[in-house]
Amino acid sequence: MKKAHKQRCPSWVKHLTGILIFLLIWELVVRVGIFSSQQLSPPSQVIETFFTKLTDPRPDGATLGEHFIASFSVTLGGFLLACLIGIPAGLAMGYYRPAYLLINPIFELVRPIPPIAWIPIITLLLGIDAKARIFIIFLSAIVPVVINAYTGIQRTPQNYIHVGQSLGMSRWRIFTRICIPYALPTLFTGVRLSLSTAWAALVAAEMMASVRGLGYMIQMGRLLIKPDIIITGMFTIGCTGALLSVVLTMLAKRLTKWGS
Repeated sequence: MKKAHKQRCPSWVKHLTGILIFLLIWELVVRVGIFSSQQLSPPSQVIETFFTKLTDPRPDGATLGEHFIASFSVTLGGFLLACLIGIPAGLAMGYYRPAYLLINPIFELVRPIPPIAWIPIITLLLGIDAKARIFIIFLSAIVPVVINAYTGIQRTPQNYIHVGQSLGMSRWRIFTRICIPYALPTLFTGVRLSLSTAWAALVAAEMMASVRGLGYMIQMGRLLIKPDIIITGMFTIGCTGALLSVVLTMLAKRLTKWGS
């Protein structure tokens, strides 16, 4: 008789089980009084607040959808601007020595400054509107993009370049046909890191210089001592970031055919 094959449990079931166990422990921790409801809201209350905030602007003056749209549009603007400028800059730095000598000193001067340190001066220059937050996100998100684009080009094996030269390829064709395709996996890692950094910078910017957005919502939850509002904002940011990360991973798999 043939042995019956054991059916493996799907990975999504394991993930879901882990999440449910975490939520159950969290609920029990609050219900038994280890933390009070003013310190930590149970998941049941957070879920209720999430659905309530979809239509109710209280207590921070806007619905969850309005906060999300304000944050997402600003984050996307700063992130795309960082990619549009950071990717070409990093690729050029990695391949062309003059570009490296020109860009790297400025980049190394800006890179160590944390995003939150930019907020006071940017607020003075641009106020507290969307332009200021987009610029803060841009300054934060551009760093991992430039570093990974540069690193990806630098890691291109020299024998690949030598083969291109032996075939009579120009420097531009070697750059576009060999170096950039090889750098794509590293580049996409930088793009994913940039997206995470953009969300972190957004929350910091909105907590200090905004009147709407998920960061502002979290800040108002803190001031009003409403942990359910705080966690709802955090949950929304986490789910959005995870979804965008999955999209970027799928896109990277389609575009990166070699070089990993």
